[in-house]
Formats: sequence, C-alpha cells, structure tokens
Amino acid sequence: MNYKLSPSDLTFLYDGCKHCFVLKVKHGISQPSIPLPGVFSVIASLQKDHYSGKRTEDFCPQLPPGIVTLGEKRVQSIPIKFDDLESTCFIAGRFDIVAELDDGSFAVMDFKTGNPSEEKVAMYGRQLHAYAFALENPAQGALKLSPISRMGLLYFTPDSCEYTGNDCQVLGGRMSWHEVKRDDNAFHKFLHEVVALLDGPLPEAETETCDWCSYRTEIIGVSDTSTKSSRDPQSQ
Repeated sequence: MNYKLSPSDLTFLYDGCKHCFVLKVKHGISQPSIPLPGVFSVIASLQKDHYSGKRTEDFCPQLPPGIVTLGEKRVQSIPIKFDDLESTCFIAGRFDIVAELDDGSFAVMDFKTGNPSEEKVAMYGRQLHAYAFALENPAQGALKLSPISRMGLLYFTPDSCEYTGNDCQVLGGRMSWHEVKRDDNAFHKFLHEVVALLDGPLPEAETETCDWCSYRTEIIGVSDTSTKSSRDPQSQ
C-alpha cells in the first residue's frame, strides 16, 4: 500500500491520536471537522500577500539574502520506500511561502500565530521536513525546488492593539524567526515509524486524551471502530 501523508496530519493528528490517524490515512475515515477561528487563516493570508516579493534581509536578517518567490503551492513527493516494510508512503500538501536565496538554494517558511516554544518548533519541524522532501523529490509533474538549505517558522506574537480612528483597529506584535535544523535521517526514521503503525493493527481508541474517541465510546457506545465499511485510502 502507498499511504498518502499530509504534512499537517504528521504534525497534529499523529501526536493527537494514533487511533484517529490510522482511521483517516488507512481507512479514509476522518474526524468530524471543527470550524477553526477564521482570524488565524486571515492573518496567515495577509502575511503571505505582504511578504510576497520581499527581500529576506528586509524582514528576516537571520536568513541569507534572497526573495520570496512562491506562496501556497502544492507539493507531492515520489513514493518513499523502506527496506523492511512492504508498504510505501508519499507526501502531499501545500506550503506557506518559499524564498529563493541568492546562492541558488531555497528557504521554506511557515507562518504561525501565538507564543512559540521549543516543543512547538520541534513539532512543526515535521511539517517543514515533509515540504522539503517533497520539493527535492517531487512526483512526476509536481513542483521541484532544490536544494532546500533553510527551514523555519515566522511566528507572529500579538502584544498590542490600537484604535486608529475611522472604524480601524491595528493589531501589533513581534515577528520572530525560529530555525528548524535539517535532519533527514531522523525524518526518515519517523516516517518508518508512521508506516509501521499504519501496517499494523488499528490502535486502541484513546478515550482519555481524544475527544472523538471519548465521544464514540461514551455517547455512541462504540469502543472499537469497525473498518469493514471504510473507504480505501488515497494512494498513488
């Protein structure tokens, strides 16, 4: 089987609930969608528009000189193989922005809003590694950018609010760069762990930590989700 893995699922769902992760990727059963606060999407969209075409030295001096050339582009990787596993996987998703550096390499950046921490940066590192692998090892016809020399998060931390008149309010805050060091070996080991989990039996429902597992168990009375009627996962 060739599992389709999205960078966001590797970041949030995998750590959030292994049971729900396997249901989605292997059996095509997603958690019910929850409307997220639209303000975060609006902020990210405004940031992408604002920084498009900007020189890196003008907004992120920690990066080598370059220019933001791409935003919100879809990526898809070739199948990723493992020596001791029959199944493979591939990455499919969409990055925030990429800067083409003056030395000919590329920097992948992702916008976040909130309070950064080492734990959050490490978690989001999976997402950036997934984009980097897909860009350097694209499926036929997919976007190719190589080499990816820098990866990181552009964190907006709101800390001020000002009413400027004429029904206009300005939200201010600090913009900080958080570098993610490239470690392809660690990412490959992580993907091996993910595929091994998908090839194995369905993990137990995590009723203590997952709201959806708890709902199915306590409200509906289903402790083990049946996969008999599940859909085939999307694969290549």
